[in-house]
This record gives sequence, C-alpha cells and structure tokens, in this order.
Amino acid sequence: MNTVLARARGFFLAEGDTDDLVQEGMIGLYSAINEYSEREGKSFKNFAYLCITRQILDAVKHSRRRKNSPLNNSVSLFDPHLEAFVGEENPEDFLLDDESRAEFRLKLMRELSDFEFRVMTMYLEGMNYSDICEATGKDMKSVDNALARSKKKLRQAFSK
Repeated sequence: MNTVLARARGFFLAEGDTDDLVQEGMIGLYSAINEYSEREGKSFKNFAYLCITRQILDAVKHSRRRKNSPLNNSVSLFDPHLEAFVGEENPEDFLLDDESRAEFRLKLMRELSDFEFRVMTMYLEGMNYSDICEATGKDMKSVDNALARSKKKLRQAFSK
C-alpha cells in the first residue's frame, strides 16, 4: 500500500484526485499479484512496482484524451434547483412558463443556425441522437457537433 501511495503522489489526474490514482495503483497491484510468476526470474517487488506504475500512467493518459473533454466540461441546460417546485404550480405559473418558453425559443432562434436550432429543439424534446440523425438526415458526428456548438453558444448568450 505504501508503494502505491508513493507512486500516486507523483502524478496528476485531470478531473480527479490522488485517491483516484491510488485506486488505479491498487488495480495494478492486484494484477501484479495475479500475473506474477517466479520462473521469470524477477522479484515480486520490482514486478509489482512496474505494474502499479503502468496502471497509474494509463489512467493519467486516458484522463488527458481530448475525446473525454465534452464529458469533463459539460454543463447542463436544465437547472436542478427548479425540480423542487414541480407539482406546486398555479395558473399564473403556467402562463409565466409559456412566456418564458417563448422567450427561450426566440433566444435559441437568434443565437443558433437553422440546423443547430432544429437539432437543439429535438434534443430538448427528448429525442435521442439516432432519432435526430434520422429526422435530419445527418450523421451522428454532425448532430453531436451541432449540439456541442449550440450548448457553447447558449452558455455564452445566457451568461451575458
């Protein structure tokens, strides 16, 4: 355990902490225990150190990949604080909600391109990526890129 802790302190994990690296190191130690064979002529200590280091390095490399950045940097379009008020609305709230939705829709139309607007509207209605691809006739990557651009534009527009 001390070897794992010592190795984990020497690395940085994007969007993580030392405990995550210690966990990865323990996985490396576990695999060293399962895979060690005395006939190879190596000491267990050196073999375990190598397995621990490789597992930690793999975790660091995986965390720095650009393909994980949408997950690491995503921001929800919905406010979780509003969920507490569901079921406590009166007619005035419904009217205000309709006006808010209309304002939100206008803002979407102003800020987004036609394709981005269509994709975002379908996404907000609960359609999944494959349904949006089918409805727009575009491939999955185009839809994903349009949603990413839309979220970025909307984040900037609503932060003003």
